Amino acid sequence: MEGNKRWVALTAVAPVAWGANYFVTHAFLPADHPLYGAALRALPAGLVLLALCRRRPRGAWWGRSAVLGLLNVSVFFVLVFAASQLLPTSVASTVMAVSPLAMMLAAWLLMAERPGSAHLAGAAIGLGGVCLMLLGGEDGISVAGVLVSAAAVLVSSFGHILAKRWNTGTGTGTGTGTGMTGTAEAAGAGVLASTAWQLTAGGLLLLPVAVAVEGAPPPVSPSALLAFCYVALVATALAFSVWFAGLRRLPAGTVGLIGLLNPVTGVLLGTAVAGEVLTGRQLGGLALVLAGVALGRPTAGTRPDRRLPAGTPAAPGPHPGLRSGPGPGRSA
Repeated sequence: MEGNKRWVALTAVAPVAWGANYFVTHAFLPADHPLYGAALRALPAGLVLLALCRRRPRGAWWGRSAVLGLLNVSVFFVLVFAASQLLPTSVASTVMAVSPLAMMLAAWLLMAERPGSAHLAGAAIGLGGVCLMLLGGEDGISVAGVLVSAAAVLVSSFGHILAKRWNTGTGTGTGTGTGMTGTAEAAGAGVLASTAWQLTAGGLLLLPVAVAVEGAPPPVSPSALLAFCYVALVATALAFSVWFAGLRRLPAGTVGLIGLLNPVTGVLLGTAVAGEVLTGRQLGGLALVLAGVALGRPTAGTRPDRRLPAGTPAAPGPHPGLRSGPGPGRSA
């Protein structure tokens, strides 16, 4: 239980960093260069993590890195950059709070990780809080911006659960719930390495598209340079590393609810720094969001993942390596 609490706290670093990222992008980065903005966020972060892990993909991870890089980096970063420019900070981060429901659905479909009643209730309460925050915000919200944010939610939820599946070896046809030791392919990827590979792949995919579509890189002022440093090193390299580590060790429902801290951070920053008005209705929404996060936290009956020796037979149930009972199914 204490180990799970530590992983919850560590994973929470990611949505807080992402909530702040909306403000940084909206206030300091060039609005008319979303492709360069996404590429300059992804590629430096990926290269930094590659330098730290000093590992290259092996076997199936060449293709997996390209797929995850396309979903979690190339497409997602461009959508987030566009949403950050089209919407106020508080609204852009708030729309992303539907991700717990999207992640639970993706985990159910891809990993047979059935959401428990507490996670579903927490997601519903948090989503209610999100609606209050949106309805209590500014008038004239861009419909295009909301649609872009919703697309980012769907893309990232699918990509993050796919990364969890491939990083844990769950649902890959190995017949074991062995964590990262289930197959030679899974053994070739740690959280830091797989994060580095997909960020680098996504950045490399984006760069030629940015050159072809947007031409020369935008001029970068000193403030924009500092903003890019935050976006690449904190909101990307650090945030994605702890997020995927949390996904590997915690149920997807729990991690999705932790992601509700993203809109909380965005709303508070938008109010405190960007001068956006926080109404009484939005305060009530914030309280509901935090209640949803608390409701979905790991309980005393939730145990951290444990690794089984390769070749251990799968436990009977709806999916190899998953157990039933109170709360969602999760890797053994």
